Amino acid sequence: MDKHHCTEEGTISPFTVPSSRLPVVLASITSCTNTSNPNLMIAAGLLAKKAVERGLRVPEFVKTSHAPGSRAVTAYLENAGLLAPLETLGFHVAGYGCMTCIGNSGPLSAEVEKSITENNLTVAAVLSGNRNFEGRIHPLIKANYLASPPLVVAFALAGCMGMDFKTDPLSGNVFLADVYPTDEEIADAVEKSKALSPETYQKCYENVYQSNEVWNSIPTQPSSLFAWDESSTYIQEPPFLICSPR
Repeated sequence: MDKHHCTEEGTISPFTVPSSRLPVVLASITSCTNTSNPNLMIAAGLLAKKAVERGLRVPEFVKTSHAPGSRAVTAYLENAGLLAPLETLGFHVAGYGCMTCIGNSGPLSAEVEKSITENNLTVAAVLSGNRNFEGRIHPLIKANYLASPPLVVAFALAGCMGMDFKTDPLSGNVFLADVYPTDEEIADAVEKSKALSPETYQKCYENVYQSNEVWNSIPTQPSSLFAWDESSTYIQEPPFLICSPR
């Protein structure tokens, strides 16, 4: 396997990234915003497919995940034969709905976290979400960049920010232009995937209220108002609601 373009002498383990560029330690296709666009999701799958066919892989220090906002995304990617190449690059479906973009990205590898803290490194995350302020994605990640789903895959393959995709290869002699799908390829795959077919969404959600036994087993209190839990570490009642007149 060729070394990534970002590799230079004097790097800090485990990153193969020169000091002039930010290592990408987290890349996530999230549920926000543009993941509801089938063209962009299909483009990400096609880019992954072409990259895999050329032998490209994501560096080990990059944590990857895929959290679409709808089960229909998984269905149409599978219909188009594009779920498998995304998984080959580490973009496995981790769940549906808000995850990485609200800080539920989970830990980085122990080696990566140790290197960041011991060397006081600024590292980056790339996600197809709509939140990117410092510490939002992960407490140790200061630089967070928003990108379309296919570019999330591209930056994951590169392993760093600061590239010029026109002149810098993703890996070896493979450039972004070599793996980025054309508009015609995207349109053909969207049609094949049935991403715009109402039946795709109807099939995914016809038994939505019965299909998740874990969710349905969560104890609830019948009420028209939310039952706030003072012991919750996830959500608390805003104080301005407590003081406001009813």
